[in-house]
Amino acid sequence: MGFFKQKNKRYNYKPRFYKGEGSPFKMKGKFDADRSTLEAVGGIKKRFNKVVDESKNAPDSAVNKRVYIIVAILVLIFLFIIDFDLTLFFSNI
Repeated sequence: MGFFKQKNKRYNYKPRFYKGEGSPFKMKGKFDADRSTLEAVGGIKKRFNKVVDESKNAPDSAVNKRVYIIVAILVLIFLFIIDFDLTLFFSNI
């Protein structure tokens, strides 16, 4: 049986119309070049700090404000659904 065993041939396929650099088969995200949090350096605390720094230094701060407002509204809707008593925060002393 060892006489008929053949090695697999290599198949070096190059796309006909690809004119870019690197491999056309490499999967890469659309915004990977802009993100600094993709490197896997450090633990979860370092990554969280990088995310916070990145959101503070974002060029469009109006987007960050809009996200905070949306999150606050969703939290209030959630509290309303579970019948949380909001008068705890507005009590008369």
